[in-house]
Amino acid sequence: MSTIFSEPRLRLGATAMATISKDTPCLFITTVARDRLPVFRTDALKSVACAALDEARHSGGFALFAYVIMAEHLHALAEGTLKASETLRYINGILSHRVIGYLKEGGFTVSLEKLRGAPKGRGHGYSLVDHHSNALPVFSESFFMQKVNYIHLNPVRAGLVERAEDYRWSSARCWLRRMAEDEPLRMDLEKIAWRRPG
Repeated sequence: MSTIFSEPRLRLGATAMATISKDTPCLFITTVARDRLPVFRTDALKSVACAALDEARHSGGFALFAYVIMAEHLHALAEGTLKASETLRYINGILSHRVIGYLKEGGFTVSLEKLRGAPKGRGHGYSLVDHHSNALPVFSESFFMQKVNYIHLNPVRAGLVERAEDYRWSSARCWLRRMAEDEPLRMDLEKIAWRRPG
């Protein structure tokens, strides 16, 4: 599959800028639902997941540069201002809280039973996220763009859409500057300080 996204032409002079380098890596995050259950298969739960990602970035104070939400997992590219474990804690913690809350409020008892686990230290009886979630450091702009393309082409490879921008639950339209009026989650592209000449 070919590369379809390149660095966007951004306006200069933004206040807080992220430079992608060995000293300031970004994080390629993969979060997998417990037992690869298709937790995010409905648009309603994908919307909950988008709101959770937005809340996590604001609570954690980091920027989001790309994302995709698939039925049983999500990928994101986040600014590496926090330790990887802290960024994962914000994303997975808020995501779990919001999704499980949605399932409880809606009376989705069958879905909740699939997520039931042994109560943890805080007494939580449900577990949304597989404990193999990871955050891979991204040290270069070329690797960053490789991950952007990988993220956006997930739904194309899965046969859900023919063009990445046609999948509602990804940042592909943000990168193409063709955002929908009701875009589920906007990215912080204006915060990237590209080092390569354009």
